[in-house]
Amino acid sequence: MTDFAATKSLFHIPKGVIYLDGNSLGVLPKTAGNRAKEMIEQEWGEMLIRGWNDAKWMEQPERVGNLVARLIGAAPGTVVMGDTLSIKVYQALASALEMRPDRKVIVSDNGNFPTDLYMADGLIKSLGRGHVLKTPNPEDVESLINEDMAVLMLTQVDYRTGRMHDMKRLTDLAHAAGALVIWDLAHSGGAVPVDLAGCNADFAVGCTYKYLNGGPGAPAFIYVRPDHAKVARPALSGWLGHAAPFAFDPDYTPAPDVSRMRVGTPPVIQMTVLEEAMKAWDGVDMADIRKRSIELCEQFIAGVEANCPMLELASPRNPQERGSQVSFKFDQGYAVMQALIARGVIGDFRAPDVIRFGFTPLYIDKGDVDGAVKILAEIMEIRAWDKPEFHKRNAVT
Repeated sequence: MTDFAATKSLFHIPKGVIYLDGNSLGVLPKTAGNRAKEMIEQEWGEMLIRGWNDAKWMEQPERVGNLVARLIGAAPGTVVMGDTLSIKVYQALASALEMRPDRKVIVSDNGNFPTDLYMADGLIKSLGRGHVLKTPNPEDVESLINEDMAVLMLTQVDYRTGRMHDMKRLTDLAHAAGALVIWDLAHSGGAVPVDLAGCNADFAVGCTYKYLNGGPGAPAFIYVRPDHAKVARPALSGWLGHAAPFAFDPDYTPAPDVSRMRVGTPPVIQMTVLEEAMKAWDGVDMADIRKRSIELCEQFIAGVEANCPMLELASPRNPQERGSQVSFKFDQGYAVMQALIARGVIGDFRAPDVIRFGFTPLYIDKGDVDGAVKILAEIMEIRAWDKPEFHKRNAVT
């Protein structure tokens, strides 16, 4: 069994804080600051431009991509880092649509994270070829899979409720219908076991500032199935996705592998922090992560339902059907979350009425769960949330 006491010791958690928001922004690895300082002072400061070769900055997107690949069931050399999740969604969808030129339907769901739907809508308008984006309820996705569909684009774990799609089943159904599949792993990578290769997924994208603890603005990743990587046109034909960037050829020739999905200059400082953060995963088994995650979530649900009957469970009750988060509904959910944060229990709020808690076994334990339940129960019992300062909306909820 993974030693979670040992992994917790690797992270900085402010005194007096129970942090249940790692599904939005992970905590700081204790060694990240020194590594960033070392990179800035010794690599950038002393090596200057030589750092691209001597510190191997140019290879970093592939090197870190391999670290992420291990956690999402992907083979080495099939994941590359860079840019933002929105950019990677655009790349994956543009490539997939081009690979199915005779089909015009994109199927997602109305629980998908808005940026994925925004990027799809923008791409459709730019292409102007009559593509249609369909967004049924998550439970109705399967009924729309047919021979008209070009691409199935889903986030595996719903950002509001934690509801989890069956990746293998839906991928198989889409392939049987002749379509391609894109999986957004923003709430999966480092949270639940993922087997992209075993599921035969076509494309996958994800961010690294949540469960992977890469820090705010940490670069995104993209996975391309090896046989697609030789033919998928990256749409955003950036300099560093070229087969030979320093040939300075005026004509674009894509790299022969997933590196063609690189676009611009990698964010070396931020990627260095992410690379350091990934060391926390050394020796960690994703099966252990999943087992402990379910234990923590079940403990939290039981405690909240026993002490806060006014809160309604918004996440699937069956632990096999949800990711590593638990959400409850309450009509004054925003104020409740602000009251919790004021007491040192940090989660977040998602409109219109969802209070959301992430459970990250690398640094959350059963004592944290008990403490969070106790404080939440006290807040609900005396309506401590019903104060003017807790109703004032901040820019980030």
